[in-house]
Amino acid sequence: MEYLSFSQIHYLWPQKKKEMWRYKIGICIAVMSCCLSGCEVIEYHPYDTRIKGETGLTAKNISLIETKMQGKHEFRFAMISDTQRSYDETKDVVNAINERGDIDFVIHGGDLADFGETKEFLWARDYLNVLQMPYVCLLGNHDCLGTGFDVYQKVFGKDNFAFTVGNVRFVCLNTNALEYDYSHPVPDFNFMEDELRDMPDEIEKTIMVMHVPPGDSEFNNNVRRPFERYVCSFPRVQFCLFGHIHSWDEKEYFDDGIVYYGCTTVGKRGYYVITIKEEGYEIERCSF
Repeated sequence: MEYLSFSQIHYLWPQKKKEMWRYKIGICIAVMSCCLSGCEVIEYHPYDTRIKGETGLTAKNISLIETKMQGKHEFRFAMISDTQRSYDETKDVVNAINERGDIDFVIHGGDLADFGETKEFLWARDYLNVLQMPYVCLLGNHDCLGTGFDVYQKVFGKDNFAFTVGNVRFVCLNTNALEYDYSHPVPDFNFMEDELRDMPDEIEKTIMVMHVPPGDSEFNNNVRRPFERYVCSFPRVQFCLFGHIHSWDEKEYFDDGIVYYGCTTVGKRGYYVITIKEEGYEIERCSF
């Protein structure tokens, strides 16, 4: 066996040390190269607004709803709300609605996201796309956090929209006033005026849908009374629907005969089924 002298060890150690450092640096460069070469392993930022997959869902699904429901004066729809990060429950409610076989379309009352992160909207979209009927999603206050408003607009569409089912006009409003400065009108009375002016001839009834109800701290209560007057201007308002409060609710906010129905959260395993008849309606609180 050949032994190394102290002088030989003293000479080789720096060489070995240099080789170790070269090895470590090489590993680091390899890892960084992989990360930067489009491996799609790393999400660069939770508020990155680049969208993968389907976009513009509101317009697409409204077209499906209006085509499917043309001429129908009786129909049934479901309302869910505030799914946020209740992903298991979201899957369950989608399955429950699909299994019923009697739902024409679904309305989501807002708060698809919890923190406004891009991936939250994409997960919600992918879970809701399992529905066997078209759906629309309102904007919730949590959806406005971070870059959530921009992502919502890309994945779904405008924050105020309307559609027609038979002789009923659904008017869906952004009422999340606390999340905006005064550069963005919430609620948008210009949108409501446009809807009233351009109301289709066949409309005989109206259903209003929003996330935040009047009187809530997130609502712009400085315009509470003008909001009521605009709502009452629509043809035969049947009722108003909202989410946000995470519980069931049913009351008149303005003593004007219009009932506001609050939908509980999917996390509490509840949803509405609403049947519109030639005269009147039925509303059912469902669990799953």
